[in-house]
Amino acid sequence: MSSSNDAPDAHGDREGQPQPQPHLQPQPPQPRSTDDAILDAAAELIVHLGVRRTQLSEIARRAGVSRPTVYRRWPDVRAVIGALLTREIGATQATVRLAGEDRAAFVDGVVEVAVRLRDHPVLGALLRSADSDTLFEYVVERLGTSQRGLLEALRAGIEQGQAHGSIREGEPVELAAMVLLIAQSTVQSHRMVAALLPEAAWRRELTRALDGYLAP
Repeated sequence: MSSSNDAPDAHGDREGQPQPQPHLQPQPPQPRSTDDAILDAAAELIVHLGVRRTQLSEIARRAGVSRPTVYRRWPDVRAVIGALLTREIGATQATVRLAGEDRAAFVDGVVEVAVRLRDHPVLGALLRSADSDTLFEYVVERLGTSQRGLLEALRAGIEQGQAHGSIREGEPVELAAMVLLIAQSTVQSHRMVAALLPEAAWRRELTRALDGYLAP
């Protein structure tokens, strides 16, 4: 930045004289990678047709690639969905920034991520699906890549809160795992209790559960 006391430059520019603005060339949009094209196609099919009717051949057709191209990356539809979940959960997590380093900011961030994942079109379609085995396997039976990313973010936030003095003592990874379980089960059970817990109450009670668990 320049101040009003700057001397004229070699071209004799004077204070108050309009200066030419640089001409910015619009940047062309970046082309999608083949992986993203395949995952985008899978997302569209899951949302509009459901999990059962999502076939690998149709994913390839909608993505504009051959079936061998998909097979070289993922062996079956479940593997594609696992990669899709990893991408979408990671992207959703990245959209939330903590407003501070204390417990309140951390809990608010966890609740916001939970809400955005709950309302995500792909995750919502999987939760509503009559064939939820894929989501069950990914979320319950094994620790997926995206969950490990969430655990790492939770661990880092808990360590910040512990340094701040507003989160209780304890092994950060263990606390992070329990926070993940609380938030994850709340998201998965949302439809079951929606009539009992409208939106404001759902947020409020999840916030209280997490805040009470983490308080010193």
